[in-house]
Amino acid sequence: MLTSSDMAAAPQVISAGYGLAAVLAWGTSDFLGGYATRRANAFLFTTVVNIGGLLLVGTLASASHVQFPSGQSVAWVLAGGVTGGAALAIFYRALSSGRMGLTAPVAAVLGAAIPTVFSMFTEGMPGGISIAGFFLAAIGLWLITRAEDGNTPEGIGLALIAGTGFAGFYLCVRQAGDASAFWIATFTRTGGLLITGVIVLLQRKFSDITGAGVRWGILTGCVDSLGTILFVRASQAGRLDEAVVISSLYPAVTVLLARMFLKEHFTRWRFIGLLAALAAVPMIAAG
Repeated sequence: MLTSSDMAAAPQVISAGYGLAAVLAWGTSDFLGGYATRRANAFLFTTVVNIGGLLLVGTLASASHVQFPSGQSVAWVLAGGVTGGAALAIFYRALSSGRMGLTAPVAAVLGAAIPTVFSMFTEGMPGGISIAGFFLAAIGLWLITRAEDGNTPEGIGLALIAGTGFAGFYLCVRQAGDASAFWIATFTRTGGLLITGVIVLLQRKFSDITGAGVRWGILTGCVDSLGTILFVRASQAGRLDEAVVISSLYPAVTVLLARMFLKEHFTRWRFIGLLAALAAVPMIAAG
């Protein structure tokens, strides 16, 4: 028999489950995008990403016959798509110019910190265990990010800009309320396509991508859009700060993939940071 405390914890567990699934999707798509943009213009590649993602989520939204969101929700989501779309292109550029194991966590920390502070002011302070989880996640991400040779790694500045843009995306999506995750993902992709498409037109760099890059871009867009759907469900099922912090652990996946396939150096302290970040997930969900 379920007790009242069990029923209260259920939404947090559901939110954490969606958030962890978003971690896997976003971490994988970021690795694919960062690797592919080493051979392509970042904004052109992200335009392809947005097209691929839009085809997938637009089809899912139409086929599911879910209710179309209100005009206000669409406006917020489009704004989030514009912010997030530009940030994603900058983020891919940061990943391709620097070491993924450092630039990905930097963007994640800033992207999570701003919405977390906002949520604490608007939704109240979370429970003590969740707060401890936030600090543990921050420590873990700091250990992952820490430059051990005394120099600031290349791409960190771009990662900071991208993280700010991601924070704007999180906040705008939250304002969409309980609208369908499929439609929210569709309109975020639409907003992203608008901003990156305009920049590509202004740059006039229409051929700075190979056929293989187009295929990787479509795949990346599909995986990234699945992550967006999962994040939306996480934020709707629980608190915004918890959904953001858990979903922002995606660098753990990116770092592991970079280690496995690109042979990036993986120090003991960075490994400890990964463990700390992952250990924070159930603490945040326990809120």
